[in-house]
Amino acid sequence: MDLVLEAADRHLLTPYVYPAGWPEGEPCRQLLSLFVITNAGALALYLLFGTLSYYFIFDHELKKHPQFLENQVSREIAYAVRSLPWISVPTVALFFAEVRGYSKLYDNIEDSPYGWSGVFLSMLSFLFFTDMGIYWIHRGLHHKLFYKRFHKPHHLWKIATPFASHAFHPVDGFMQSLPYHIYPFLFPLHKVTYLGLYIFVNVWTISIHDGDYRVPRLLRHVINGSAHHTDHHLYFDYNYGQYFTLWDKIGGSYKSPTSFEGKGPHDYLRKLREK
Repeated sequence: MDLVLEAADRHLLTPYVYPAGWPEGEPCRQLLSLFVITNAGALALYLLFGTLSYYFIFDHELKKHPQFLENQVSREIAYAVRSLPWISVPTVALFFAEVRGYSKLYDNIEDSPYGWSGVFLSMLSFLFFTDMGIYWIHRGLHHKLFYKRFHKPHHLWKIATPFASHAFHPVDGFMQSLPYHIYPFLFPLHKVTYLGLYIFVNVWTISIHDGDYRVPRLLRHVINGSAHHTDHHLYFDYNYGQYFTLWDKIGGSYKSPTSFEGKGPHDYLRKLREK
């Protein structure tokens, strides 16, 4: 995140926003800047990619499903916009620790003991590490001690749209993002790679709520796509994973998507039309 902060200081904050005498490295200034940047970035990613997905990928026929709520899209957006600033508070604390040099993020490829292969391997390990972390956190949030208070609001959307992707209770949203932020404190990761992965995970979160169930046939039971996550919203106790089905299969919570078996939301709508 220090790359983003440095760019913001250079092109906007130092010349136009902050007093000239306020040093860029002063902790209070960095915290304030990170809070603004994190919120602006999260909102921009959510609205940009959510809107693109909603208008160009999401099947609007799903809005005719009986479990699609009245005014659902506006409610999803409103809930997400209210939650994002609260989610950002602990997130900014972790970004601040990164900026102050406590993480294992590095600037140059030469700083990796394995060069470019290390960058590639770190991308794979990031995905598998975060998938594992999110699986267990997500599954834990379904426990009766936490579900009603923190995770149930996200399950209001039985037939989700891309805008449901970030419509979490703040505690729920932060807890499920925590593996992304923990990784660079445990393992070396190139700073640009980390930014790219941060954007990717936000886009992926939108994609598994977009109602587009197409996955290459060979990967249907490997990749945790929108079909799997739709069944999670409908049936609760299945398909907790984020990218892969691995941990659901290990944890006994894998469910073959009903959409792949001709029993999904689109099939239900088709049967309604045929009656």
